[in-house]
Amino acid sequence: MNLAKYSCQSILDLALIVPKSYKSYTLSDSLEFNKKVILDVKVISAQSQGRVFKVYLFAKNLNIYLNAVFFNYSKYHINLFTHNKELFLEGKIEYRDSYQMNQPKEVKKEKISKIEIKYPKRNSSELREFILEYLTFKSLKSYDFSDSLINSILKIHNPDNKFVLEYEREKALFGKYLQAVKFLEAYNYILKLKSKKRDFESTKELNNDITPFIKNLPFKLTDDQSRAIEDIKKDLAGKKSAKRIVVGDVGSGKTVLILASSLITYPNHSILMAPTTILVNQIYSEAKKLLPSFMKILLLTADSKDEDLSKYHFIIGTHKLLYQELPKADLIMVDEQHRFGTNQRKLLESLVLKDEKKPHFLQFSATPIPRTKAMLDANLIDFSFLKQTPFKKDIKTKIVTSSEFPKLLEHIKSEIEQNRQVVIVYPLVEESEKFNYLSIEEAREFWQKRFKRVFVTFGKDKNKDRVLNDFREDGDILLSTTVIEVGISLPRLSTIVISGAERLGFASLHQLRGRVARVGLKGYCYLFTKQKSKRLDEFCKTTNGFEIAELDLKYRDSGDLLTGSEQSGKTFKFLDLAKDEKIIQNATKALES
Repeated sequence: MNLAKYSCQSILDLALIVPKSYKSYTLSDSLEFNKKVILDVKVISAQSQGRVFKVYLFAKNLNIYLNAVFFNYSKYHINLFTHNKELFLEGKIEYRDSYQMNQPKEVKKEKISKIEIKYPKRNSSELREFILEYLTFKSLKSYDFSDSLINSILKIHNPDNKFVLEYEREKALFGKYLQAVKFLEAYNYILKLKSKKRDFESTKELNNDITPFIKNLPFKLTDDQSRAIEDIKKDLAGKKSAKRIVVGDVGSGKTVLILASSLITYPNHSILMAPTTILVNQIYSEAKKLLPSFMKILLLTADSKDEDLSKYHFIIGTHKLLYQELPKADLIMVDEQHRFGTNQRKLLESLVLKDEKKPHFLQFSATPIPRTKAMLDANLIDFSFLKQTPFKKDIKTKIVTSSEFPKLLEHIKSEIEQNRQVVIVYPLVEESEKFNYLSIEEAREFWQKRFKRVFVTFGKDKNKDRVLNDFREDGDILLSTTVIEVGISLPRLSTIVISGAERLGFASLHQLRGRVARVGLKGYCYLFTKQKSKRLDEFCKTTNGFEIAELDLKYRDSGDLLTGSEQSGKTFKFLDLAKDEKIIQNATKALES
């Protein structure tokens, strides 16, 4: 059975190659107008009238006489419609003083009473034969599916006239048949994820006591943080190499989990990679402040000097880590993991491998994911969720238009007078005819004329880390692109204005909004737009990242876990992650039973 020929790995892949069209060649048993019908006819007479060829016919299956009319006829028609000839015709019947069919087409006798099925492949007929041979009740029963599900799947590939009529009416799969392929798609996807989840022996069982560290923290952990630390402790103490992702909403306190994990690993080596210099500086600063003094901690950035890394217990660095001679670490951590490609994360892991054993691997993400996606991902990786935040955020989100800009300007002046900071996010650095919004360069003069300490940075700015640090210490207003979406803590930031907000996805908007009110300040997020958007209205109603992730599914699909892609794009052909949670639950249960 050469499944690979059809880009299939299993019978389930084959079953999910659903026909793109069906055509029934059943003789019509009732007279219907303006709908294609198939008639069993006998030629009574035929005559040409100028450029028109008219054939008088008797339709045996409907017991009616009618005319078949052909325009710009050819010798083919004259030879086909000879006196008393019996044949089958397909076309639409009209009534104009008499029954008439315009330009009907002949249907070969061998097709009558059959259903033609076309698949979305070049070699459709060959694929059809292959499916008929190998997609059977027995082959599907090997997965322990219910008889009802199997019969629904087989009916899709071996339809009857009733099925085809309903399909033509709906223009797509329908009812229990659609539910069946959705279940099969979820089941197949989870099965593949499970096959990718390979277990490796850990390089070391790590179990240093962190009780004193927890007791001495200058704040109380949230329940979610405590649960996540217990998850991590169990992981790191195991013989199996851990693979866990900690998903926490903006401001949920992931850093303390990173520090606790490094201390559990002590006196062995742990390594953390984060995407920006500012972020690693912040984590390093927290590590020096909160971790015990006996831990040797190193900050590794582009400006760091070369030295022996093996003398440090905890190394915190940017992607520069990928170009270093690293000590054989027993714990690898990646913060803001979606900012790194799959290959970069694998490279970091490979740099510290010990023989066939693998270090424990923890990933941290501030991008909450929907329940349905988590249910699928859980078959590949373990999860901990941080839904609580140490500080209850009080953020007002409001849509503003050009007419409301003067009021917005007054708000900005008031906040700055109270020693608070404002960030204004622009869609572009320089002017562009394609966008109906000001760029940073166009807006710079306006803000610098009205305020004293205005800072400017963007993604390609080589000095952005210095600018962001200077702004944090001494700035009033920062003009920026979405470069501030991740990685900088601004305790005095109370207001963010996002220009052209309708252009950004929910995740980016949420990350940007999460920069404000991080330590209990009253926060404001203004979405400046020139067009009304239902999406933005919905965004304004919640600050919960997990609820926003659910909303995001209504507008964008998730990336493909099997290929490691984190980008939005269509992963499923039938399954709808926004609506089909119950189907995913059922598929998960079926695989566990």
